[in-house]
Parts: sequence; C-alpha cells; structure tokens
Amino acid sequence: MAGPVSGDTEAQRAGDLSRKPGGWITFPFMMATLLGMSITSFGWVLNLIVFLIEEFNIKNIAAAQISNIVNGCLSMLPVVAAILADSFFGNILVISASTFISLTGIFLLTLIAYLDLLKPRPCATGSALCQSPSELQLGILYTALVLVTTGAGGTRFTLASAGANQYDKPKDQGSFFNWYFLTLYAGAITGATAIVYTQDNASWKLGFSLCAAANFVSFVVFVCGKRLYKHDKPMGSPFKSLISVVVAATVKRKAAISSKEEDYHQGLAKTSPEMPSKSYRFLNRAALKTEEDGSVNNIWRVCSVQEVEDFKAILRLLPLWLAIIFVSTPMVMQTSLMVLQALVTDRGLGPHFKVPAGSLQVIVMTSASTFIIMNNWLFYPMYQKLTHKRLTPLQKVGIGQVLTILSMAISAVVEAKRLRTVENGHPMSVLWLFPPLVIVGIGEAFQFPGNIELFYGEFPESVRNTATSLTSLVIGISFYLSTALIGLLQRTTKWLPNDINSGRVDNVYWVLVVAGVLNFGYFLVCSWFYTYRNLEGHDEQDPKDVST
Repeated sequence: MAGPVSGDTEAQRAGDLSRKPGGWITFPFMMATLLGMSITSFGWVLNLIVFLIEEFNIKNIAAAQISNIVNGCLSMLPVVAAILADSFFGNILVISASTFISLTGIFLLTLIAYLDLLKPRPCATGSALCQSPSELQLGILYTALVLVTTGAGGTRFTLASAGANQYDKPKDQGSFFNWYFLTLYAGAITGATAIVYTQDNASWKLGFSLCAAANFVSFVVFVCGKRLYKHDKPMGSPFKSLISVVVAATVKRKAAISSKEEDYHQGLAKTSPEMPSKSYRFLNRAALKTEEDGSVNNIWRVCSVQEVEDFKAILRLLPLWLAIIFVSTPMVMQTSLMVLQALVTDRGLGPHFKVPAGSLQVIVMTSASTFIIMNNWLFYPMYQKLTHKRLTPLQKVGIGQVLTILSMAISAVVEAKRLRTVENGHPMSVLWLFPPLVIVGIGEAFQFPGNIELFYGEFPESVRNTATSLTSLVIGISFYLSTALIGLLQRTTKWLPNDINSGRVDNVYWVLVVAGVLNFGYFLVCSWFYTYRNLEGHDEQDPKDVST
C-alpha cells in the first residue's frame, strides 16, 4: 500500500512543479483580498468625522481637517507602496505586510471603541462643555489612524498590478482591471451602507469589529494563495536608471548623435531595441559610447538603449496623465457640490426614510459597478463583434471624459431648476440629483479601468506597480486642486456663498463644462500623436484612431 501512495505523492509533486504560477487560479484570492480590504477601509474612513466628533469630542472643523488629511494620504500612499514594491520588495510582500498593518490599526480602533479609558467621557446632555481627549488618548488614536491609512494605501492599487502580473495576455489583464474596479466598488458600497449604518444605529464597537473581521479574512486569504502567485523580482530601484538617462545625456550633450548601431550600448536585455528611436533625440546620447566614458558599468555615463527607450515611454505618457488630472478635478469638485445641493433639497423618500446627503456617493459607485459588468459582458464584446477591433485604453478614457462633461452640463441644468423651486418656496426632490450622478458612475466605469490599463501596459515593466498607482495619485491631486479651485471661486465670484440658495452653483458647473471641453480637445490632440508600445491585439487598428 505504501508504493501507490508514494507514487501518487510523487506524481502530485511533479504536477505542482509543472504548473505555471499565476493565471486565473489566483483570481479568487486577489478579489477576496480586495473585497475585504475595501469594506474595511471605506467602512472606517467614510464615517471618520462622525467618530471623532461623537467619541472624541473633537470640534467639527478640526474633525474635518483630520479627515481631509487622512483622505489625502489614502490617495498619495499607494505611490509610496508602489515604489517600494518596484524597487525592493515586490508587490506580493508589500501587500502581505500592508494587510497585516491595516489589521493592526483596525484592531486598535476597535479596542478604542470598546475601552472607555482610551477615549474622553461623553459630553453631558445639553451641555456645551465637553472633556477634551488626553495626549495619551490622542496618541493612541493617531497611531491607529496611521496604521489603517498605511495599510489601506499599501494594498489598494498594488493589488491591481499584482493581479495583472498573473496574466500574460493584455486582453486578460484588461478583463482583470474591470473586475478589480467592480470589486473595489462593491466593497466601497458595502462599507458606505452596511458598515456605516451599523456604526450609526447599532454601535461603533460592532461596526469596527466587522471591519476587523473583513481585514482578517483578507489577510488570511491572501497569504493562503501565496504559493500560487507569480512573484515579480525587483531589481533595485528602477528610478535610479531613469535618472541616470538624464544625467548621462546631459554630461554628453555636446557629443554628435550617431546613426550606427555599434555606437550604442545595448545592455543585457534580450529584447532591447538595436537603435534608439528618433523621438526625443537628445536623450539618445545617454546610450552613446564615447572615449571619455571609460567602463560601460558607469551608469552615470552610459545607459542601455532599453533604459533610454523606457524613459522616453514615460515622457510620452506625461501629457496624457495631465489630461486625466484636469478631468478628474471637476469630478471630485462635482461630488462635493452635490452634497451641498442635497442638503437643501427634499430628501424624504416616503414617510419614514430620509436620504443621507453624504451617501449620494453610493449612487456613483452603484452605477459604476453596474456598467463595469455591462461593459465587460455586453458592450465591449458587441463592439468587437461589430468592428472586429477592441476598444483601446485611450478610447475608454475618452468615452469617460465625454460622459463626465455631459454629467456636469446636466448638473448645471438641474441646479438652475432647483434655484427656481427655491424662489417658489417648494424644495426640489433629491431624486433630481440622481441622473448626473449615474452618468458620473458610467464615466468612471470607462475611465478608471482605461487609465490603469493604459499606464500598466505602456509604462516600463520595472515600474508597473508605480504605473497603476498613478490613478490613485490623480485622485489625490484632484482632491487638493478642487479644494483650491473652490477657494478661488469663493474669492473672485459670489457663486459659492455658505448658503448656496443665494449663489449660482449652476454657473460653476458651466465653467467646469467649458474647462472639460477644452481639456477633452487637449486629450484628443495628445492621443492623436501617441503610439502604443505594448498593446497587443490592436495591431490591426490605427494607433491614432482614438475617436470616441
């Protein structure tokens, strides 16, 4: 009996060794991890202001400032995590560490909710005098916030690149990105509804406990799938080689550019191009071999042709990245203005339910989730069947931009109607705000997956984690730019007073429409001159065909 068992074991081991790591077998592990982490992060951050006010007696403005800092860090930290993954540790290790760090932080928040000694005494009923939190209590609170923010930032977009790395075909990678955003939105909706409702109507203890449970499941699932993943191998900081291109080209700026292949350093990459491309020709000097260089191992004097081409690839994407920032800023601004509009509408739906103004974002998430599914299973296959072409990432982004402009135009019309109802003394129903929010969500369903697909596919392989995190960086920058733009409009116009019933928010939307149209024109020009590097499956399509 021992013989067959031993033989089966050996055969099983041989099968395990022959199985190629990665592929769709890793999909459920990645999605379960993302779902749990999304429920966790959105579950605590969306209600953070209320928690600080109710449980820590922190004043409203101070609580809002803390929340703004946390939200900004949540958008910026993915870039830091991506650089660490690309340069030193690989994304699998970064995700494992980040989920554990987040688990530590949410456990500490749960502990704060359970133990009265970790927070100040509640304010007396009807009294304006409240006990301020002690330095120790604030220290523990801020430690918990740092941990959960770091953990969430370290997983949110690193998971996107880690998941895409499991597939070899761009078509599969694009499909994964659609599922990634669908799962992200599903987790966000769950956190924004079920978790926030539990915190408000049951207890903070139970709400944070549910977040901790979701985080724990994410950590366990991701670690359990570790042996199935395709692990990337970081080769040191890729940014060092990118910087060396600029330095080497500057040092040899007076050298004559050669047209001979043997005059350029090829490096060790098997797929390295033999000659530098003609675009950005001044950078070609970085790969040019001269008598003054000495050893080719001096990276500050000689770079490979592949390193030069990688740097050029990033330069070509920068104009498109700016266009995405300029369209994302109005989207963030529109979301804030919608909350202000909702506060002065009739939010009653039936005799017993009132729509929370802060929950309007759920409409965007639900719409985006629905259309990601429809795009993946209906619209994209139908388009490919009719045209025998697949939509390129730039086309998806372009469609999203058009829909964003349309949503702002509808918002302007709705706000003009709302102002007329104010004059008549009959508040407008909050349902009028739903159509533009639905269109915003449809635009996100095209734009965000298209952004990540573009950056992941076109950035050099050594910085792909950083590439996928750029979408998060865009959101972070847009968050701060929208704040600055609102402040500018308040100082220069009378459109945004504290009481928007006395202002002209519709004019603000029309300004955003004009800015969106101009930005879309700029995006089309950039797209027209852009040629894809790594997008297989579009060879039959003119790379300049980016019309939407």
